[in-house]
Amino acid sequence: MNDAPTLAQERRPLISIAIPVLNEAGNLDALYARLVAVADRMADRCDLEFVFTDNHSDDETWPMLVRLAAVDPRVRAIRFSRNFGFQSSILANYLHARGDAVMQIDADLQDPPEMLEQFFALWQQGFHVVYGIRRKRPEGRLLNWIRKCGYWVIDKVSEHPIPRDVGDFRLVDRAVIEAIAKFRTANPYLRGMIAGLGFNQTGIPYDRDARTAGESKFDVKRLMRLGLTAVFNHSTVPLRMASFLGIVILLSSLAASLYYVILRLLQPDLPPGFVSIQLLVLFGIGLNAFLLGIIGEYILRIYRVLRSDPIAIVERSLNIQPDELKL
Repeated sequence: MNDAPTLAQERRPLISIAIPVLNEAGNLDALYARLVAVADRMADRCDLEFVFTDNHSDDETWPMLVRLAAVDPRVRAIRFSRNFGFQSSILANYLHARGDAVMQIDADLQDPPEMLEQFFALWQQGFHVVYGIRRKRPEGRLLNWIRKCGYWVIDKVSEHPIPRDVGDFRLVDRAVIEAIAKFRTANPYLRGMIAGLGFNQTGIPYDRDARTAGESKFDVKRLMRLGLTAVFNHSTVPLRMASFLGIVILLSSLAASLYYVILRLLQPDLPPGFVSIQLLVLFGIGLNAFLLGIIGEYILRIYRVLRSDPIAIVERSLNIQPDELKL
């Protein structure tokens, strides 16, 4: 195993705990108490800071963060001018974290912040990415089945392996953060991005806890949208599939045309097939629409990159100076 990161050897490391929030007022007090407890236990090994990104919550989330930041300088937070999406919120966390390593965690306490001690130990052993592998999760069977199928499909079509049953609960080294900062993806999928960067990566199995307050922001529709982002951002398989399918249809059409010509020669009185022609026309229109849709998804992503929209727009910040904002 490689030596621990250089920064960790030269001085006492700073670990940033990054937390995206959206209407999590019911969880913030419990989350903050557990984060402080973790910081106290690890005080002999590292310093901690808590970086929040508020995706324009409409409950008491931001006022609670204001109160916490006023009494604890370790609490740093930015508030977006609107909801820019969960993945953009995570990316903003990474860009504003000052730590030698950054641990990403959700505010709903389904992922235990106490695992930072295990993540930290592996990071000191030389791993640049340490992620949690979900053994089980307290959710409905249908949603769990959709997730498993989605992870399987994304892993199979991706250009690089993406760990299965792995979410955004992870610790990443500063070198990984700096590599991520070089990308300007309009619609990021950070799990795939980090998996594709390489570096030394490992996982720790754990059981996810149930949400105690608030409600999940991920329904089936959002999961499907995130899955499509993963596929189109990290795979050229759909484009190649479109080309392959087009070739198959073309060869099938040629074979069918040859068969029809031979059949007409052998049976001149064969009645014309009006229905079959209409079906072939409808099939061709549907196939073209499907293939154009795939191409359109890639063109849309090219357009968004060329448009160079900001990751998010900051409305307010806490314990972060204006010259530190990187969006």
